[in-house]
Amino acid sequence: MLYELSAFESIFGPLRIFKYLTVRCGLAMAFAFILGVMIAPYIITRLKMLKFGQSFRTKEEVGKLAELHEGKKGTPTMGGIIIYLGVVVSVFLFAKPNVLVLASMFVYTLLTLLGFADDYLKVVKKNSKGVSGKTKLFVQTLAVTGVIVILYFSKYSFLLEELYVPFLKNPIFTSIPIFAMFVFVFFVIAGSSNAINLTDGVDGLAIGCTITVAITYAIFSYVAGDAITSQYLFIKQIPECGELTVICCALAGSAMAFLWYNCHPAEVFMGDTGSLALGGLIGTIAFLVQQPITLVIVGGIFVMEAGSVIIQVASFKATGKRVFLCTPIHHHFEYKNWKETKVVIRFWIMSLIFALAGLATLKLR
Repeated sequence: MLYELSAFESIFGPLRIFKYLTVRCGLAMAFAFILGVMIAPYIITRLKMLKFGQSFRTKEEVGKLAELHEGKKGTPTMGGIIIYLGVVVSVFLFAKPNVLVLASMFVYTLLTLLGFADDYLKVVKKNSKGVSGKTKLFVQTLAVTGVIVILYFSKYSFLLEELYVPFLKNPIFTSIPIFAMFVFVFFVIAGSSNAINLTDGVDGLAIGCTITVAITYAIFSYVAGDAITSQYLFIKQIPECGELTVICCALAGSAMAFLWYNCHPAEVFMGDTGSLALGGLIGTIAFLVQQPITLVIVGGIFVMEAGSVIIQVASFKATGKRVFLCTPIHHHFEYKNWKETKVVIRFWIMSLIFALAGLATLKLR
């Protein structure tokens, strides 16, 4: 919205700053952080009053984990609302609307509603299963369908035909059938959504790793949208892709505000309201900037978390034995008597390393 004010620079010169993407990105991050820090206490208080406290499984179900997390009982959940408001308001104010922004915010909003419904059923209705797996699958399919349709009838339809992989200058496929691309996009968005959901198990872990991924994709989207930089790095330029940088910066700022209250000991949890939606948003942006497979590197922590669950289930079904003491893998280290803060900080360090490795793919081609 504020971008439009630059049209009046002849009346008031300083309004020209809203033309510049870098300025709007910085303002989006700062505004999202400030807004998040300001509204969080009110939202947390309301969640406590409504008794929207996180429920935990019993000792019979999870053993030692129940003892380790005993003190977290009653901590309000659905804190993903804080992140969502920070992102949406900042994007509305500082992003220049286009098809890519619309597709991203469509997925983010739809999955936020799905996550909220899941949390509501678990916390308020005391339904431990929450939204059924079929319903989640349907909503995620609807989100992917929306992205495909939005792109198909726009100048960005070429995004549905090409697939790039890290370390290569040219796409490995250039004429992908629409159904095959639909399946691929579904796995990117749904996989990312579920992976962050699994990572959200200890104070500050998921949101801290989300910040590094958001900043990394802010760089990817800026490079892809800039004619000079994209040409220098042999990356295909995507018109107006730079506006996704505003979303990534708003996400990073809002996530930092949430971390302010989610760091140990957490005053609020994001719940599925946050984790499902954040994963979907990141997966969507990764696809839109033609870096979906690079997400496996950049989001290495999320891959580790999801991978540990897959390995554990497969091993137990095949041999009756477990590879890890508990999954997702951050719980494995808790079982090995690592302090929660040690687990989180070490995973943050690894997340930063993964992010730098992902950025290295821009040059190593």
